[in-house]
Formats: sequence, C-alpha cells, structure tokens
Amino acid sequence: MRSLVICLMLLAFCVGASAATARDADNETPSPNSANEKAAKSADSAKPEVREGEKDAVKSELQDLRDIVQTQSEQLQDLRKRLAALETGGTSSKEVVTPAIVSPASSIQALTSAETSAISMPPAAMVQDTSRGQNESKSPLSFKIGSADFTPGGFVDFTTFYRSTNVGSGIATAFGSIPYSNQLPQARLSETRLSAQYSRLSLKVDAHLTDSTAITGYVESDFLGFQPANAYQTANSDSLRLRVYWADVRHGKWEVLGGQAWSLLTPNRVGLSALTPDVFYTLDEDPNFQVGLTWARQPQFRVVYHPTSNWAVGVSLENPQQFVPGSVVFPSTFFTSQFDNGSGSTSAPSSATNTAVPNLHPDIIVKTALDAHPAGHALHIEAAGLVRSFRVFNNLTTAGTTNTITGGGGSVNLNLEVIHNLRLIANSFYSYGGGRYIFGLGPDVIVKPDGTLSGVHSGSGIGGLEYQATPHYMFYAYYGGAYFARNFAAQPTPGSTCNGLAGFACVGFGFPGSGETTNRAVQEATFGVIPTLWSNENFGRLQIISQYSYLIRSPWSTLSATGPTPRNAHTNMVYLGLRYILP
Repeated sequence: MRSLVICLMLLAFCVGASAATARDADNETPSPNSANEKAAKSADSAKPEVREGEKDAVKSELQDLRDIVQTQSEQLQDLRKRLAALETGGTSSKEVVTPAIVSPASSIQALTSAETSAISMPPAAMVQDTSRGQNESKSPLSFKIGSADFTPGGFVDFTTFYRSTNVGSGIATAFGSIPYSNQLPQARLSETRLSAQYSRLSLKVDAHLTDSTAITGYVESDFLGFQPANAYQTANSDSLRLRVYWADVRHGKWEVLGGQAWSLLTPNRVGLSALTPDVFYTLDEDPNFQVGLTWARQPQFRVVYHPTSNWAVGVSLENPQQFVPGSVVFPSTFFTSQFDNGSGSTSAPSSATNTAVPNLHPDIIVKTALDAHPAGHALHIEAAGLVRSFRVFNNLTTAGTTNTITGGGGSVNLNLEVIHNLRLIANSFYSYGGGRYIFGLGPDVIVKPDGTLSGVHSGSGIGGLEYQATPHYMFYAYYGGAYFARNFAAQPTPGSTCNGLAGFACVGFGFPGSGETTNRAVQEATFGVIPTLWSNENFGRLQIISQYSYLIRSPWSTLSATGPTPRNAHTNMVYLGLRYILP
C-alpha cells in the first residue's frame, strides 16, 4: 500500500512539473503580432530620427495641399467676380457663359465666342493670365491648328424694315437724304423691304507665343457691299463686304495693332479694344446705327499702353480722307477733284475721284480710357483727341499755290451702370474739320473765294439707356444729334446776289438759298426691345431685334431754286430682325 501511495505521489509531481514547464513555455514564446510590435518598438527606439522625418514630410504635403486649395479658391472667387461683372455688362467681353444671361452689348451685336474669347479680361491682365482666360471663354466651335486657336463666329440675320417715306437707301439708312414733303414722289411713298444682308461671318485666331506675349488675328465680313442693278429681280446677289481685318500683338503692358479696324475715335464700351463687342455702336438693327455716333472703320496703325489692368492710353495713325459733299459750293470746279464728295455709286464719275483724294498725312488720334467699379457699378470713361490736316492746290492765284490748314476735335464718352443691369450712355464730339467722322452728314472744310481753306465747326452726341430687365429681355433707348455750322463768303459774280449783296455769289456751306441738302442739324430718337427666344451655350441663341426710330433733318436754308423748302424733313422707321447667333 505504501508503495502504491509513493508511486501516485511521484506521478502527480511529474504531471505538475510538466504543466508548469508548459505554462512557462507559453509565456516565453511571443505571438507573431507581439513579435511585430516588439520589432516595431525596437525599430522606433532605434531610429527616432527617421520617424520624425516622416512626420515632417506628411505635414509638408498637407500644407502644399492646403496652399493649392487656397489658390484654387481665390481663382474661383476671381472668376465669380468676372462672371458677375459680365452679367451686369461692366466688362469688355459680354461673353454669355450662362445661356440665359445676356449682357447689354451681347444682346444684339453678334457677341460670338470668336469675338469674345480674348476679351474676358483687360488686355494687360489678359497677357499676364492667358491660360486662364482661354479656359474661361473657350468656344464650342474652336479648333486648334498647331499652337493657334481658331474660332469661327457670326450670325444669320433676317430683317424686315419699314419707312414712312421712301429714303431709298436699302437696309442701312442714309440719314442725310430723308426727303422733304415737297420732294415727290419720295415723300408720298413709304417703303417696305426684306433683307438678309446684315448677316455676318467672322474668324478669330489666337496664339500665345510666350507667357507675356500673345498675338490675335481677326476678320469680320457681312453682305452689305455694292449690288448689281438687278439685285432685287431674281437672284438678289448680295456681295460680301470686308468690315474689319487686323492683327494685334500684346507684350506685357504694350499692344500694337495694324489693319482695318474700328477707329480709335469710336466710343468704347471698355478699354481701347478693337474687338467689335468692345466698341459702342448702339444696339440698333439699322446697319448705319444712330445719328450722333462718331465712328469709322478704316486702315490704321495703333499702339496702346496699359499702365494698369483698367487704364489704357493709345495713339492711332488712321487713313485720312478730306471730305466735302455736294452741299458745298466751290469758287471753281477746279477744286472738285481734290475732295471726296461722298458718292457711293460705282458708275458715277466721282467713283474714281474719291479714291484719288490727295491727302496730306494720316489722321492722328489719341485716347485714354479708364474702367472701374465704384460701389459695385461698372464705369467706363474715356477722352479722345483728333488732329487732321487738309491741303489743296489753288489755281486762283497768278502762280498756283498750295494751301494747307490743320483741324482737330475732341470727345468725352461715358458708359455707367447706374443700377444693376441699367446702363447710362453719354457720348460727345466737337471738331473743326471733323465732319467725316459724324457719318459724313456735313463737310470737313470749304474753299473760300481766294482759294484758301477754312474748316467747318461740327458736333454730335448720343444719350441713352440700355436695360437688361430679365435674362431674356433687353430694352434700349437713344437720342442722337449732329450739328454743322455755316461757313460761307461772297465771291464777285455779276448778276448774282449773296445774302442780299448784289453782284456777288455765295461760296461755301449753309448760305441763304443754298438748298435743301445743307444740313444744319439731323436728329434721331430710337427705342427698342430685344427678346431672347432661346439660348444654349453649346448651340448659340435666337433673338428678335425690334427698333423704332423717328428722324428729323433741318437745313440751313428753306429757299432754293425750286421754291420754298419745308423747315425740316422727317420719317418714321420700324425694324424687325430675327437673328441666330453662333455660340
């Protein structure tokens, strides 16, 4: 029995020792996770510098991401400001980014992407941030050839117009030829026509040579060229006409333009840009725009400096043309061939004379413009000066001599957003010898009885309102006028009378009995509405342009060889156009 007990005790001791050994073994053998943790702890304790470096790298990357997000946020804020300015019509581009929002200038005057892709910013800013500007205004019609962006544009226009008297000038009104009530049959007949001539085609090419240098080329045409005599009988073959064609190089704060463009004397909506939507030429459907507008489209060489992004100063050398219409009486027919007489007929003898006028030097135009946003309202203000010279060969002296005079003029123009989407227009111009820039409604100069030149004082202006009442409705109204001072002298002529002086004949402009073509003043009041029927940023927009105008023309003299002339001539005009504008 004792032996059995001793064996059991020895067996229990062996089993307990084995269990203890097993427990000790379990406690000393780490699991894979604990082994990794110990290894990691060992590595961390061994290389604290490496871990700190990794933390610094992560912090640096996070800071870089924050900086990128901040920069993008600032760019988005800037873009929102630009878009808000575009909606209020306060910037140059008038680009329709949202199809339903149409700015004043883009409501009618063909603000296609071809014209606006380079004008979403002032020229200096545009050069400094060209990549962003391109992304903001990319047209769905744009395509690339090499590194240049090509953007076609334009619109299809179908116009119906009515005049209460037969002015007989086609879709573009001849303001200086409104018939008087005693001119028959024109004064007793109205006219109604349909036309597609104002349809327009354009192409704009942009290339960015460096970060600070860009070049833009632009061409624009319509179908208001000369027509054959049988144009309205069968084929109605309207001919293509060149409107503008120029190239512009921008480098830093400097800009140089060469080609045929809107005259620098033409009022701008913003800056000194030559692009059509940046120029103020009203919202009228009439291709001759509005009485009182100072404008021209002619060859020129222009240099512009941008001291800041919203201030520009420019000088332009432009094609001259000394102009004296048929309402001026010369002391001798010898002087007739030395002036453009305003004839538009290709078959008239003057068609050769007008292109051979002996101009002395280019017209010189200087202009400065400032764009600002006081109290959040868009403001554009500008001032311009004009210098012109005139020269004739005088054969009335014993030995023929050359006579030269210098004339000039100035203008101050304002385009102000009075309240949200309501813009006030105020343009003015006064000159000594600048009649050609007032739509040629009066002469630049006259020739005195001794064969010397004398300038004619003239002035014009436009006041108006443009109101984008809703995204789909634009309302506008203008009043414009032009005035030409009389300038005449008496020339000894047996059997004649000049202003009560017997034995003398009057020469010059505006003398008593000078006839109904001597316009003292021409005035026009206009209002209209432009509803946008449909718009899509990828497919363009469809608009109706309506315009009503009342025109009045007043002569210097109401006496003529054919009898008394009424105190004025007047007509009523109604335009209704359907226009599809490319995106």
